[in-house]
Amino acid sequence: MSENETDIEKISENIMEMTAEFQKMAHDFMETQNAQVSDIETDPMHIGETLIELTKYYSSHPDRLIEKQMTFWQDYMTLWQNASRKMMGDDTVEPVIEPAHGDKRFKDKEWQENQIFDFIKQSYLLTARSLAEAANETHPEKGHKKDKMNFFTRQFIEAMSPTNFALTNPEVIRETIESKGQNLVKGLENVIRDYNPETGKFTISMTDNEKFEPGRNVASTPGKVIYRNELIELIQYNPTTEKQYKKPLLIVPPWINKFYILDLRPENSLVKWLTDKGYSVFIISWRNPDKSMADLGMADYMRLGTLSAIDTVREATGEKVINTVGYCIGGTMLSCTLAHLAAKDTLDQIGCSTFLVTQVDFSEAGELTIFVDEKQMVDMEETMAKQGFLDGKTMSNTFNMLRANDLIWSFVINNYMRGKDPFPFDLLYWNGDNTRLTRACHSQYLKEMYLKNNLVKPGAITLNDTPLDLTKITIPTYIQAAHTDHICPWKSVYKDTWNFAGPKKFMLAGSGHIAGVVNPPSAKKYNHWQNDALPHDAEEWLAGAKSVPGSWWDDWHKWLVKKSGPKVAARIPGEGPFKAIEDAPGSYVKIRY
Repeated sequence: MSENETDIEKISENIMEMTAEFQKMAHDFMETQNAQVSDIETDPMHIGETLIELTKYYSSHPDRLIEKQMTFWQDYMTLWQNASRKMMGDDTVEPVIEPAHGDKRFKDKEWQENQIFDFIKQSYLLTARSLAEAANETHPEKGHKKDKMNFFTRQFIEAMSPTNFALTNPEVIRETIESKGQNLVKGLENVIRDYNPETGKFTISMTDNEKFEPGRNVASTPGKVIYRNELIELIQYNPTTEKQYKKPLLIVPPWINKFYILDLRPENSLVKWLTDKGYSVFIISWRNPDKSMADLGMADYMRLGTLSAIDTVREATGEKVINTVGYCIGGTMLSCTLAHLAAKDTLDQIGCSTFLVTQVDFSEAGELTIFVDEKQMVDMEETMAKQGFLDGKTMSNTFNMLRANDLIWSFVINNYMRGKDPFPFDLLYWNGDNTRLTRACHSQYLKEMYLKNNLVKPGAITLNDTPLDLTKITIPTYIQAAHTDHICPWKSVYKDTWNFAGPKKFMLAGSGHIAGVVNPPSAKKYNHWQNDALPHDAEEWLAGAKSVPGSWWDDWHKWLVKKSGPKVAARIPGEGPFKAIEDAPGSYVKIRY
């Protein structure tokens, strides 16, 4: 038997093995779905309604449909002609269309050098452009319906990329031949690993979860839990300097994620960097809620969370005034808390506050608004009423859809078609460490912020019997945004400067929602923009800004150190009025479902 015949036989054996395993998994899946069919919402995001609008538009505007079809076919004929010329040896032919700058899907050299794959690539890109333009025209005016149409069209376009199919992905074909089909067998094993037959749910593995553990190699900065209630643990970190700044620093992270995004590894930990700079650092660790916590709303998160933490930090250190930091939705809650303190004439407890990628005005809140409208809220309310919470995987999937090529399809290709194990990556481990959201708090947050934009309307939101007015926040604020943030768009964050009344500094960092924040100076990555002026228009601010290489952390330190008071003897966790309960990172961060 020749070597080629042996290879073909081996590939056939592997494919037969893969087919048998797939049939077994498909059988298990169908049984699970049949058992749960009554509980399944077939179209929770109302995608069908959105696509029906596309059909209705072109049914009533057939002339526009014909025009777009003619344009598409003209481009396609040009592509055919160019392909024919290249087949005849003409190397001067220019592409009809090329991938957008930064599109990493077609980086394999075969997409450029192989005429067949080049034709497939350009055919896809032409079709994608035609579909996107057709969808964009459906709703001429800007608004929620137009954004929703464009978003779901983009999801379909990205899903249909030739890179996502084994027979049209040159890397997969090459690996299938070289491994004699073993990559497909291993890929199916990875599919089975990521599928839960008991729930019928499928979760794509983005990293090797066995390689990480909070307290061991993530969330490992030494400290103590000094306070605990039913919603939070408060961590005080060990000093690394003989003296610390007088005013302690309380960090309020988002409760939709675990806190240790700010304390991953020592080399990229904001917490460690701050302690090394001489700050007395405290951080809230939010509890991962269960059904018993369903009725905890925003007022509870403020009372048990931020207000409790502020009181504890002041008492633990003996300081009357502390400084605060809020990250994302944690910053939104911090702004509510500061408005509450201002209404109670106790804002003098806070010296200054820093807001990291934090929105308070949600009028232009970005693509997350796609998932928040009246119909989707009704469906979400029904789901949360049954469970008592929003499942963390639901929120995680939502965020992943915003960057589907990077956070969904790249892993589908790597794990299931190429048969590779995901690379150990601390950030992706954190990203997969999902957190539930209580029914009451999540519902109130979406309605008050995203649907009604009430936080910027003085008195429109009342928490703990206190009407909130952000314009009463008169303390100094440092407002940080990230240039390519797809969760809290930087122009939306810039609107914080419109609503806080005290001295303000706005700084724009390079990169996105995570890397734009977690960017230690030692990494020497990205840049940031500085401009002391605060014009009303965000683009005007950027036009007048100076681009500075590297991290913004040092700029923030220069601002914060002036507001942190003189140095005092370093504070040891557990030696004050609050005794150590357990070592950091505590117990709440380890709750997983």
